[in-house]
Amino acid sequence: MLTVQRGRSFPLGATVTPQGVNFCLYSKHAQRVELLLFDRPDDPRPAHVISLTPPYHRTGYYWHVFVTGIGHGQVYAYRVYGPYAPEQGHRFDGSKVLLDPYARLVVNWERYDREAARRPGDNCAYALRGVVVDPSDYDWEGDVPLEIPYARTVIYEMHVKGFTAHPSSGVPEKKRGTYAGLIEKIPYLKALGVTAVELLPIHQFDEQDAPPGLKNYWGYSTLAFFAPHRAYSSDQSLFGPLNEFRDMVKALHRAGIEVILDVVFNHTAEGNHTGPTLSFRGIDNQTYYILEPDNPAYYSNYSGCGNTVKANHQVVGRLILDALRYWVDVMHVDGFRFDLAAILSRSKTGSPLDDPPLPWLIASDPILAGTKIIAEAWDAAGLYQVGSFIGERFAEWNGPFRDDVRRFVRGDGGMLGRVAMRILGSPDLYAEPHDIPNRTINFITCHDGFTMNDLVSYNAKHNEANGEDNRDGTNDNYSWNCGVEGPTDNLEVEALRNRQIKNFLVILAISQGTPMILMGDEVRRTQRGNNNAYCQDNDISWFDWHLVHRHRDMLVFWQKLLNWMQSLYLFQERTRLQVEPYPVPPGVTHPHIVWHGTELGKQGWEFNSHALAFEMVYPSAGEHLYVILNSYWECLEFTLPPGVWRRLLDTYLPEPLNPNGPRITTPRYLANPRSSVILRRIGTSDAPVD
Repeated sequence: MLTVQRGRSFPLGATVTPQGVNFCLYSKHAQRVELLLFDRPDDPRPAHVISLTPPYHRTGYYWHVFVTGIGHGQVYAYRVYGPYAPEQGHRFDGSKVLLDPYARLVVNWERYDREAARRPGDNCAYALRGVVVDPSDYDWEGDVPLEIPYARTVIYEMHVKGFTAHPSSGVPEKKRGTYAGLIEKIPYLKALGVTAVELLPIHQFDEQDAPPGLKNYWGYSTLAFFAPHRAYSSDQSLFGPLNEFRDMVKALHRAGIEVILDVVFNHTAEGNHTGPTLSFRGIDNQTYYILEPDNPAYYSNYSGCGNTVKANHQVVGRLILDALRYWVDVMHVDGFRFDLAAILSRSKTGSPLDDPPLPWLIASDPILAGTKIIAEAWDAAGLYQVGSFIGERFAEWNGPFRDDVRRFVRGDGGMLGRVAMRILGSPDLYAEPHDIPNRTINFITCHDGFTMNDLVSYNAKHNEANGEDNRDGTNDNYSWNCGVEGPTDNLEVEALRNRQIKNFLVILAISQGTPMILMGDEVRRTQRGNNNAYCQDNDISWFDWHLVHRHRDMLVFWQKLLNWMQSLYLFQERTRLQVEPYPVPPGVTHPHIVWHGTELGKQGWEFNSHALAFEMVYPSAGEHLYVILNSYWECLEFTLPPGVWRRLLDTYLPEPLNPNGPRITTPRYLANPRSSVILRRIGTSDAPVD
């Protein structure tokens, strides 16, 4: 039997106690709130409606109630009543059933209708509901955070569903595209050499937020910041997604692999002024969103997705911080990548802040102290903060690394100095003493843009399948199709494409910083030229596991190179390699780099030069490498430094990587067109690659 008591204003959300459940919801401008309790997730109407009226159920701006006779597993939602005055920034609508921003699970997906939340009238039967969760109801079996240093981290950006959804995955049909399916592929990830998976959004999102006939696939349409996405669970019981996600984290940790979540705190699934009323909009629109100052009926759109979260509002900032703490403390994740993180440094009115409070709170929070926090340090409205994002705790996606390396490998002029900076950990971007190389997350490709295969196979995007007449997606891809647009049977073109991909990976592997690779690049996964596949929940986006066999040589190359890289101290160094002249002064014992050209000590930085040569030396570890990066379309001959050298890698060769390659007995090395070469000085580290 239910009894209703006053409750209290903390904690926010639904909190289980031995006596019952305390519910608390923030709304500054609401006039009345109803708590709806459902007997089953898909019941069209609530079994109980509890009216919260001030002042008894309201303390400050917090509406609260304590209900006995219910507990773990109770399904609930809200109606919130107040003024509907868009011109004043208010969009209360008591006919709409609303999701608690602190909901730990979301249900009623079978009946959910996004349009019903947008049209006038009652949408109760088709609305999403939360579930009361006791998070202590799980056995972690001693699981603890891994806290792998950035210097020993290799990140694999992946999509939970896309990784195993394809029938070729070999995963049992029920588990395809799920957290459980990912568990079955952990041996593959381990063999590849990755130490962290960065999961595209797994916060509960709205798959219906997509063009007609398509689905939101990437997941950048968040509904609930505390809830794991239900569709990614093979177990569709009430608590299935919660438990299966935790099983996945625990299994990855046992394999020595961290879990980083791509989190979207810059906008929500509610869209612009014509969008649906699902949660925040109907709870307190003025609080949660940045509104246009001259017309609050419209949303400021710094995200490019219709609305912008007011992240530096005290209540919204607390919500974000509470969510991050929950995923670390309760769900055991190891870090976060913040989508369009520059928005987190905007004020309540949208202007950039020199000293934004929320990023500082995240950076200094004790619960998050051991986690990786990574910023995509730009937004869709032109605020670009790569190299200057707040504080020293945030690593950053290094956009200039992506663009400069693409242009260098393609053969553009004027790129030598810029690529040299990227190899050194981008000191032009990260010049402060605390800006060690591992502040930079280096990548060539990511979910947003071409795959590695498409980068060397298409000169232009081909996004027609998205239904927007190929207008969507960036036009600045810095790609080159190697002579033929799209798939080809031309063996010479295919050989060149393979070589270019290997050249990209070599630069990624040897550059100071933390490398990130995109799911499937290691086997030439293609999206058929689509560089904005956010709405393609099909084989355009899914990992086709036939490619593991079709491009076995490419996979083995990636495995060997990544594992070799991790075996050397040179690529685990937490301070920047110092640049030394040639010849190196006597007594130099610190890790260093020496630039050369085709002749020793004569690196030319001219606009029309297309090759870099340099030594990388870690004296105390006995590691001494000589690297040639030839992006020129003809052979170039390089004078070698004194000593006896063994060839480790030459991307021009049929078997490009061999830890026991031949000795180089001549004083010069002929680098073939568009190739990368790594020589190891004999007498230094001979760490095996196999």
